[in-house]
Formats: sequence, structure tokens, C-alpha cells
Amino acid sequence: MTGFKKISVLALALLMVVTSVFAQGTKEDASASGQVELTVLNYIDMSEPNSANEIKMVWDKFEEENPDIKLVREDLFNEPFHQKTEAYVASGQVPDVLYMWPSGRSTSLHTTHSVKDLMPFLEKDGLVDDYNPATIAPQFAGYLAELPNGVTTTHMLYVNAKVLRENGFDIPKSYDEMKAMVKPLKAKGIDLIAMDNMDAWVMQSCLFSMVVGRYGGVDWYDQLVAGKIDFTDDWFVKSLELIDDMYSSGMINRNSLSSPYGSSRGSFASGKAAFYIDGDWSTASFQTDITTGKALISPESQQNDFELMVIPNLPGEVIKNSNSGVVGTGWGMSANIPAGSAKEAAAWRLIKYLQGVYVQTYRLTTGASFPSNLNVDVEKVVEEKNLEPFIAKRAAYYTAYTPITPVIDGVLHSDVYNVINTGLQEIGLGDKTPAQVASEVQKAWDSWKKNQ
Repeated sequence: MTGFKKISVLALALLMVVTSVFAQGTKEDASASGQVELTVLNYIDMSEPNSANEIKMVWDKFEEENPDIKLVREDLFNEPFHQKTEAYVASGQVPDVLYMWPSGRSTSLHTTHSVKDLMPFLEKDGLVDDYNPATIAPQFAGYLAELPNGVTTTHMLYVNAKVLRENGFDIPKSYDEMKAMVKPLKAKGIDLIAMDNMDAWVMQSCLFSMVVGRYGGVDWYDQLVAGKIDFTDDWFVKSLELIDDMYSSGMINRNSLSSPYGSSRGSFASGKAAFYIDGDWSTASFQTDITTGKALISPESQQNDFELMVIPNLPGEVIKNSNSGVVGTGWGMSANIPAGSAKEAAAWRLIKYLQGVYVQTYRLTTGASFPSNLNVDVEKVVEEKNLEPFIAKRAAYYTAYTPITPVIDGVLHSDVYNVINTGLQEIGLGDKTPAQVASEVQKAWDSWKKNQ
């Protein structure tokens, strides 16, 4: 062993000891003061607008109002968050309260029953009717593992109407109209669509799931489970072919595959692309940061120069104007917490607060999410607080684009959707054909079913 390795091992061992001593110390301190300590795994991008303010307005406020509870919060985002979650599940040491998905990226939390069923807590407190019924339906493992923020649509097409106007274009009414804009815009140094596809989930969730719904119909997943359709059939192959066409025609640049998630929002806002594709949650990224007073897109421009829609009229689609959607993310409670304990009561108090009227109203005002809590009067809040135009436009967008079809990683197991994610990137790189990817996905599906 080299001297460097010896030092590294010693340093790691020392860090583990110090961490253990610190953790034990915080527990003893909390116990001595009569507080209940809760560990929390929070999902937040601190580079996003209003993130710092959210810590103050949400987390600091809770601790001020609940001095008998001490929060030990861990803030992570994107892949580091998911990697840490998996490590917690594997170790059997899931944090007391944690942010999670209703399926997909939180599959292991559901299938290992690492979190409690929250329906009995809602029922005991008489809160069932306070939430949109769709958001408190049984989730991936057949129970309410997390109390969701709302319902999320995973495809949103942002339109820079100013760029279109200045180049002689109207807001498109079809996919073909969008495609016809590629060459004229490229000649002026403007991309048609900005999208960040380095993270494999983005293409699948923010575009491909919507496309699959257009070609497969609202019930494509039910038909698949029933054995009535396969991934090698036209509905899925055509969906892959559309993505291939978007790359090969230049509608989406192949270099987007080296673009980290969220990195092209600024270039789109500044007019370097006519369109931007993301999920509905990303509207908050363009709005005013309360802390700095700055916005990627000013309220005036939000009103006059930008629109929110879905890609219109795909060639050969079986349904029109549909979007992909899933019950939103939210908060779960560790199954390790003893039933009836003070810690369980404290954890439920925190979850109720995080999904209560105050926090959901605050998150509505920043554009972070639309509420699952029916006691939040969205129209009243928008009017009274004079919220930014993207919030009102987002509400109109939900009404305009239906039906809602399944999100791929919301219904398929990771053994299958990861093959789709990889295949979409391989199509983008030009390494595989749609037919090859469809065949590989079918094999993954057959293998998964065989092992059930």
C-alpha cells in the first residue's frame, strides 16, 4: 500500500468516526433539550431561482414554529440525490422524512416497503378530502408511499414567440411546420429546439413519453400488460422513428447529448433557440428570484413574448394534443420509525406542513408546483398576489392539453425503462436504429415479465 493510499484510508476512517460522533452528539443534544430529531433528505437545486428563499420560507419557518422538533436536513439534486437514496435503501437506514417519486426513480423505496403507508395518517386526521383524489391513489407498490405535491405533466414546449415573429413565423400548428423552420433559423445562428439530453431520463420523460402516448393511445400500458401489443409493433417503432427524425433533421441538435440538465435555459431565454423542451416544473426556473430580483425571463416578456404548449399534430398520431403526466413527487416517512412514537408524530407533522396550505401556496407563487391540496384557491392566489404570467399560463396549459397518457418511467420497471433511456441516447448518437432499440426493449420487457 502506498503512503498516499494509507493516508486516504486513515482519513476516511477518521471522517467516519467524526461523523458518527457528531451524529451521536446531535441526538444527545436534541434529547437533552426535549426535542425530537428528524433526519430529512430534501431534493433541491440551490442554483435555481428562489431556492435560498425556500430554505428560509419553508424549512426555517417550520423549525421556528415547532421548537420541539430538530431537523437534520440533507439537500441534494439530480443524480447525487438518487444515488444517495439507493445507498440509504441498501443500508436499511432511510431518513425519517424524504422526498420521493410515486414510482420510477423511487421504485426501490416502494418495493422494499422502506416507507410507511400514509393513508392511515390522512384518515386519522380527517384530511383525505383535502387532496385531489388522483394524488392520493395507491402508488407503485399498492399503497400511498408519498403524499404528492400535485399532478405533473412531463412535457412542456416553451415557445419564444418573439424569435418566431422576428423571423416571419407564426406559432406552429403541426410538427411539420416546426420542422420547416430548421434551415431558415439555422442560417441566422438560431437553434430550433433547445433541450438538455446528457441525463438519460430527460428525453424519455420530457418528450418521448408524450410521443408514445400520441402513437400508442391513452391505454398503451394496459394493452401492453394484457399482451395485446408489443414494443416491436408500429406504435412504439414510430415513436422512436420520430425521435430519430428530430435528431437527423436538426430539430434537436445531437450535441444536446452532452448538455447537462437545465443548462440551455439561459440561451433559450436570450433568443438563441425558438423552442425549449422540459417538464412543467421548469417554469419556476425562468421566473423572478425573490432574493435577487432577477429573472431569466422578465414578467413583461413572459406575457408578451413566450407561450407554453405541447408539440402539435405529429404525423400519423392516433390522438391529438395529449400530454404525458404522472402523480407528482412528494414526501414519504421511513418505515423504521416506531409506530405510535413521538418521532412518528413529529414526522407526520412535518409532512402535513410540507403538503399543507401554507407551503403549497408558497410553492405556487414561485411556480415550483401546482397544489394537490384542494384548500389552496389557485385563482384567488394568482389574482391577489399578482403572480407572474407563467403561472397563469401554466394553469391554462393544463386545461388545454388533454388527455394525459402514462410517463414511461412512471409505469415500467427500471429494468425496462433504463433500456429505453439508453436506446434513445443511442438513436441520438446515430449508433442504433429505431428497430434495433425496439427489439432490445421488447427483450427487456419479456425478461422482466418472466422473472415476476
